[in-house]
Amino acid sequence: MATIFSFRCLCFTIALLSAFSFVSFLFWFQCSSSYRYSNQMISQKENQPINLLSFPSTLNYLSFPSKLPSKYLKIALFVKKWPHRSLAGGLERHALTLHLALAKRGHELHIFTTSPSNSSFPRYPMSNLYFHLSKPTAAGYLDQAIVWKQFLTQNSTGKAFDIVHTESVGLLHTRSRNLTNLAVTWHGIAYETIHTDIIQELLRNPDEQQAYALTERITKVVEEVRFFPHYAHHVATSDHAGDILRRIYMIPEERVHVILNGVDEEIFKPDPAKGEAFKQKFGVAKSRSLVLGMAGRLVKDKGHPLMFEALKQMLVENGTFRENTIVLIAGDGPWGARYRDLGTNILVLGPLEQAQLASFYNAIDIFVNPTLRAQGLDHTLLEAMLSGKSVMSTRVASITGSVIVSTEIGYTFSPMVVSLKNALYRVWEDGRRVLEMKGQASRQRGLHLFTATKMAAAYERLFLCISNDISKREDYCHYQSPFN
Repeated sequence: MATIFSFRCLCFTIALLSAFSFVSFLFWFQCSSSYRYSNQMISQKENQPINLLSFPSTLNYLSFPSKLPSKYLKIALFVKKWPHRSLAGGLERHALTLHLALAKRGHELHIFTTSPSNSSFPRYPMSNLYFHLSKPTAAGYLDQAIVWKQFLTQNSTGKAFDIVHTESVGLLHTRSRNLTNLAVTWHGIAYETIHTDIIQELLRNPDEQQAYALTERITKVVEEVRFFPHYAHHVATSDHAGDILRRIYMIPEERVHVILNGVDEEIFKPDPAKGEAFKQKFGVAKSRSLVLGMAGRLVKDKGHPLMFEALKQMLVENGTFRENTIVLIAGDGPWGARYRDLGTNILVLGPLEQAQLASFYNAIDIFVNPTLRAQGLDHTLLEAMLSGKSVMSTRVASITGSVIVSTEIGYTFSPMVVSLKNALYRVWEDGRRVLEMKGQASRQRGLHLFTATKMAAAYERLFLCISNDISKREDYCHYQSPFN
């Protein structure tokens, strides 16, 4: 028993030190990323082409031509679940947005995914979009034997696949190890999740049983470090994750690429009239001087226990805040009923379709994402930014390193009730005029980095670069700034 206890203590200590290393990393990242980006711009001004495979920052910074490519790709995509209506997480929404955009660009898409159990599969008016469905395993994953057989059939039918893309472990490494033209997009890796586990432990109530996730997570990191090299190319959805893949997972730099998530800029954009109509529909009085917004799954790891407690305290201790503030929450989950118990200041709207979400963002003054998840890049933040709204979120490296990079855009807080309350009070004191200015800066950054067009262009160029057409690789792997 003493040996087991000592091992657990050792693992917890290692994990704790890893979490604290995030702080120094954030400072280093802000300085070094600015330095790298500056040097890259200098190189381009000197008319020196860069190699995309060794580009150290996000490909979203680069400007790719909007004209259709001279080569159309046959692309295989492996994704556990294809999104249907509002029932989709970040990974599924990424798959939908990216691959529909690539299909609209003329590429041939073959999507290997699970068949839905309780609903019909969506249809799209595209002749170059093919779905290969299979029954999920008992755990809800792709049946690897079946989808691999489907893949081999399609790979030998006509033209072979130029590119194989898997969203996380849609295609397991046991199948991918010999595919040199494969890219895997990671929406979360175990090393990032250690930070989440530490936050959860710090926020745990004394009467709750202590979780041993930290010990398990370290084992998971070791497993990932061992099998990640079996994927030919890795796409990180945040600058922070890209750095971890290079430094901690020891993936060679030329096999790690950062492409930030993007959302549909034609749907998510400023439209004050829609916002006013949305507020009128849900009875938001014009006398409310501050409208806060949240969206997504109302579950523990999205930070809702933290947000609930902060709002509960603020509504009790500050009458002026209570009289002038309202919170609109789009989404569902176990914390929805608890939010309703806080009174008429909180409106839980349930899950919204994309068009409704666009109106929702236009109705709020600031979007708040209290997530405790330190991995991935939340789409809701990007949707709010493109809608011209200031944003506020937890101070985790993926967000502060790629999204809320300055106070000109929004606000960040530590995942503690007192820090969240202070940030919310600061928003309230700043008022709508300041929030509108931050919202304009937020939208400009969103247009520069987080549109579906930007994301699809970056993936398209990367796919052309690493495709199985070796004779064309050099042409597509070298980038020359169009402004030279």
